[in-house]
Amino acid sequence: MPDTASRPGRRPAVSGTPATGIPVTSAPRVPRSIRLAAHAAALTLVPSGLWRVAVALGWDSGFTEEDLSPGNFPGITSFYLIGVTLLTEAIGLLTLGLIQRWGEEIPYWVPLLGGRRIPVLAAVIPASTGAALVTLITISGAFNWNDADNMGAAGSPEGVHYWVMTACYLPLLAWGPLLAVVTAAYYYRRSGARRVAFVT
Repeated sequence: MPDTASRPGRRPAVSGTPATGIPVTSAPRVPRSIRLAAHAAALTLVPSGLWRVAVALGWDSGFTEEDLSPGNFPGITSFYLIGVTLLTEAIGLLTLGLIQRWGEEIPYWVPLLGGRRIPVLAAVIPASTGAALVTLITISGAFNWNDADNMGAAGSPEGVHYWVMTACYLPLLAWGPLLAVVTAAYYYRRSGARRVAFVT
């Protein structure tokens, strides 16, 4: 059988480079546990987001103080609650970039920069900083949840409404630690891939 790689007009395939000449940047396979952690991190924001959207659409959250009183929704403040939800969900979904190819290489359809490798630290520094800040904020919020300035304030939800809101915000405690785990895995995977490249 003839060697197809030696046919005229066909470029021999080199390890890491297909016949098209476009570099292959596939990273070592991401462990299933890390994939699950990344998806779980993104999902931790969903319950609180759904709670805010429900409030924005007029659901009685149990608040009686002026700003969050059910009588204000739907209304102008609804746009704020939905905007905050969309922003936080978008930030949470960035975690998936730490397990996907687009988190390691800019997609080819992006003008000027498409196809370029993303420096490891360009992803690791923001992600690790975010993980630290989120962990600090959520843990601090948990310890102060029932303070007079928070859920202990006059006009805050009570009874079932209190527990519904608490249950919706509780998953956020896992966001920072999960993001930290996925970020560490991303760093070691990308760093290991670079070391192999230099050796070979």
